[in-house]
Amino acid sequence: MDITTLRIAATLVSFFTFIGILVWAYSRRNAPGFDEAARMPFEQD
Repeated sequence: MDITTLRIAATLVSFFTFIGILVWAYSRRNAPGFDEAARMPFEQD
């Protein structure tokens, strides 16, 4: 296994991790939690 193969593997892992984060962030089932977190700074104690 040479360095080029390791670089390709690292690039692919990074790409799929990025795609996974995008899917998680834009998932409809996570929207209520994100909306609540977005309102948190504006709520009064």
